[in-house]
Amino acid sequence: MFKKLNKQERAWVLYDLAESPYTITVMATIMGMYFFWSANEALGDGDIVSPYWAFATAASMLFTGALAPIIGALTGYLGKKKFVFNIFVGIGAASTIALAIVPEKMWYMLLIVYVISMIGYSGANKVYNAFLVDVTSNDRMNRISTLAFGVGYLGCIPPFIASIAPILLIELGIINISFVTAYRIAFLITAVWWLLFTIPMWRNVNQKYGQPIEEKYVRKSFVTVWLTIKEICKHRSVLLFLLAFFLYYDGVSSIISMATIYGMEIGIGQVDLLLVLLATQFVAGPCAIIYGRLADKFGTKTMIYVGICTYVVICMIALLMSPERDIKFLTALFWGLAMLVGTAQGGIQALSRAYFGKIVPKDKSNEFFGFYNIFGRLASIMGTTLFGIISVLTGHPHLGIAGIVVLFVAAAIIFKFVPHDKDVMMESST
Repeated sequence: MFKKLNKQERAWVLYDLAESPYTITVMATIMGMYFFWSANEALGDGDIVSPYWAFATAASMLFTGALAPIIGALTGYLGKKKFVFNIFVGIGAASTIALAIVPEKMWYMLLIVYVISMIGYSGANKVYNAFLVDVTSNDRMNRISTLAFGVGYLGCIPPFIASIAPILLIELGIINISFVTAYRIAFLITAVWWLLFTIPMWRNVNQKYGQPIEEKYVRKSFVTVWLTIKEICKHRSVLLFLLAFFLYYDGVSSIISMATIYGMEIGIGQVDLLLVLLATQFVAGPCAIIYGRLADKFGTKTMIYVGICTYVVICMIALLMSPERDIKFLTALFWGLAMLVGTAQGGIQALSRAYFGKIVPKDKSNEFFGFYNIFGRLASIMGTTLFGIISVLTGHPHLGIAGIVVLFVAAAIIFKFVPHDKDVMMESST
């Protein structure tokens, strides 16, 4: 598979491998468990702690979303994309290490450091997405983008196993260390892995498209943001796609960030949560690649639609998962939903990135990807905030899913007016 890639494509794909352990270890599992334990120790078991997590996640998304167009404008200048990328990778990796240092019962400090790590991760991911147009051609974007997600999902399994192994061994009574120590080991493994597999990106991927550097280019970057907004409005396919993406990617990101906390709130055990999320990686990796192959045959738009519909089904089923139900039933249902998420998660993310890469003007790709990322990150605020508000008002965390399903349905309606693959190339060239 890698033999068919050039050096730049291979290095770009490997960065998905570098960052993916952060997604599953910090965002989706270990950090949520650590925070749940820390907050309950400090506040008492009677408190519902998921809203704190939801609001902190929303805050990080708001900040990174606000930065996105500025990042896009700055990286639009030749030679600046790699520089900005390096800054955010450094912030993300350093703050991930810092999570292992924060005193265990300072739950509010854990949230602050987590938000900083999310800013680093999200900022680096924004620039990484924009590099897609620099490393490959339009006709290869579906394959390269979905391959990256597939490699990321499957490749992050070894560090994830290494991260959860101490926790499982503690549960089984085989080793005698604290869960806090095990959580901290996981953060260190994640940071080291992130930096190690970023090396090919540092060495082999360089900016190909962009504008020459001007005097006072930082100040002019802010002006560029407004000019990019006007330019996007001229491209109907770009504008419609971003509106739909704003809604459905909100649901995807919210489900990723809330999965562990949601599971623990309804009574799913720690071991089950870890094993479920590990199994999801085995499903998500091949399915992301399959989505790419099917998109080549049936169209990118069609397969994104399949992903949206899959998530609607997931949310509707999740509404039935009241904590009052039998724990065996909830556990079995959680397993089933996790596998269903795995079939669509990587595919819808990868194809969205590839579709957008096809419809944007290449000479303005960095600026346009800045808004692709702001729509992705600001959208995440809606889902997590709705989840938190509904959970607080009703006292039932599972009902928070109701706000998310509405977003997927609205996205499906808008996405109907987005052009099919055969039409997008014509507009992007005008």
